[in-house]
Amino acid sequence: MTEGKFEKLGPVLGAIGEQAAADIGGNPDGIYIYAEMGDGWYSIYLFRDEGDAVRCYDSSGGLNSLVRDEWKTEDVDKRWCVMEYEIRDNRFDANFKFPWQLDIESMDEDRVGTALVKRYGDKPIIYPQIPDEFRELN
Repeated sequence: MTEGKFEKLGPVLGAIGEQAAADIGGNPDGIYIYAEMGDGWYSIYLFRDEGDAVRCYDSSGGLNSLVRDEWKTEDVDKRWCVMEYEIRDNRFDANFKFPWQLDIESMDEDRVGTALVKRYGDKPIIYPQIPDEFRELN
């Protein structure tokens, strides 16, 4: 990342890490965010490696807004469609993929699943419990 670009994006990327740590309510080490974004839509997944398993957390509106803000900071023709963000040893690293690098015919669930297997192998993923008030629509 060029110096000028880091000056522009560094604070937003740092704020993403701070908000993600607040969302999990603890130590940010091991946080992994997988985000996909396009005009009018987004999917943001928040994970944390807990050793024997990986826990998935609900991302907050604050985290979602920060990720969207980072995306909108980019020039329209240079916007990413996938961001992978991690925190290790109190440092963040963000990697981006662009539309021409992806199979846009696949669903984002396929891509996040592939990213999780690549990252964590066969570690179990613990997803949040579905609240009792949720009902399946027929």
